[in-house]
Amino acid sequence: MSKIIRTRKPSVLPYYAAALVFVVLCAVLPVYRLWALAAALAAAAAAFLAAKKVCPPRVVETEVPFHTGVEDVDAMLADIQQKLDTLHSLNESLPDPQLSAAMTRMEKAGRSIVEVVEANPAKAKQVRRFANYYLPDAVNVLQQSRQGVRGENAAAIRAEVEHNASSIATAFENQLDALYAAESMDLSADLTVLQNMLKGQGLSK
Repeated sequence: MSKIIRTRKPSVLPYYAAALVFVVLCAVLPVYRLWALAAALAAAAAAFLAAKKVCPPRVVETEVPFHTGVEDVDAMLADIQQKLDTLHSLNESLPDPQLSAAMTRMEKAGRSIVEVVEANPAKAKQVRRFANYYLPDAVNVLQQSRQGVRGENAAAIRAEVEHNASSIATAFENQLDALYAAESMDLSADLTVLQNMLKGQGLSK
């Protein structure tokens, strides 16, 4: 996932050398005369070229999560990865095997989506709704169902989330399948249950 980006940054020393030579020559030559000014400029240029040969550019390495060449795609993939990491951490704390299995499916499909888009950034437009709405909503629902549900209805709400988690996982897998399809698929119907869950049972923020 993460990439090491290497960039070459030119040294500033050749510029300093050229400036120093020019200033010194300006102090000792009558630069108000054209020949003297030309000589000072020529010497400064020679100093710049000589210093450039002995002061090569620095290679700076920067680690970035993604480097597709498209800045907004990189940002989207990094955001998806962060939410999938949250999903993974939440899954590790769950005692319920059925819900955990569904969350594992969500994470697996989500990471595969990231891999596909990273390899082919042109497909990013197909997963915008997934990245901006469906995945964040799913993480929100799962977080609140495990952390924020209290009272007499807690068991019923948790049961509803656990039941619908499989449908959400299937929707994630359908999104992945859509990336391989010749035509984009309309996934809105697949995730109606997720949107309803956010509105009902006190799960929405």
